[in-house]
Amino acid sequence: MRRPRAAVGLALVALVGLAACAPEPEPEAVVTVEGEIGFPPELSFDVPLAVTEPSVEVISEGTGPEVADGRAVLVDYYAESGADRSLIGETFSSEPKPYLLSADALGLDLYQGLRGQRVGSRVLQLVPGVDGAASTVAVFDILPTRAWGEPVDPREGLPIVELDADGAPTITLPQTEPPAQAVVQPLLRGDGPQVTAGQIVTVQFTGVTWTDGAVFDTSWGPDDLPTSFPIGVGTLIEGWDAGLVEQTVGSQVLLIIPPALGFGGESELADQTLVFVVDILAASGGPEAG
Repeated sequence: MRRPRAAVGLALVALVGLAACAPEPEPEAVVTVEGEIGFPPELSFDVPLAVTEPSVEVISEGTGPEVADGRAVLVDYYAESGADRSLIGETFSSEPKPYLLSADALGLDLYQGLRGQRVGSRVLQLVPGVDGAASTVAVFDILPTRAWGEPVDPREGLPIVELDADGAPTITLPQTEPPAQAVVQPLLRGDGPQVTAGQIVTVQFTGVTWTDGAVFDTSWGPDDLPTSFPIGVGTLIEGWDAGLVEQTVGSQVLLIIPPALGFGGESELADQTLVFVVDILAASGGPEAG
């Protein structure tokens, strides 16, 4: 369903001096934002747009968890020039961008605008031009940084996965020999579209070795971020390509990958059975994009 039109009027000019002799105030800079979250917004404003002070406004408030200081935040963004409405940049046709929620990573104004917001929110930012450059109108959609699907009962005898408060997994392996064949077990089944070969998937993941359960790679570290990969085109290990294509966005998937479908070659993990827990956060592009 299309969301109702949201118009945000932002008074960006401060009146100074005595009221009796104050000049006529400039008209408010009004930006209209239309469109559904998850799709590129449609912006409308008079050009050239005069922005004298930076501002951030929540267009639509999400219902997900609050984003946390110093932790990963995942966004799609769309930005136009205030001079002529030309496109500056966008991620809706590629993959979302992860950042640490900090002033250093985002700039003070956007950081203050995003902190305390909930996943699923849409935020409008107006930025004045500097040194003769045009002002910028940008919209940010805050996306989940963990899988959100419905729980699925796993088969017996598989590794046990427990999640902390942020969604980071701990994997406990059974005291058995590893399976000879690959295992693909959804733990959460998302309601997003199916992943197709040739897309870019954005994921959180943790990988351990079956022999000792040691973590050899993860995106869940304190300074780590969700990461993006092409899927189904031979750039990842074969077990990822086979295990994630046709899963749905929002899913969490347990992968058990035998050595033949793993790193191979000269890798120190070439002879290891690998266990991954993968949260599929987004899938972008691919043969059917556009």
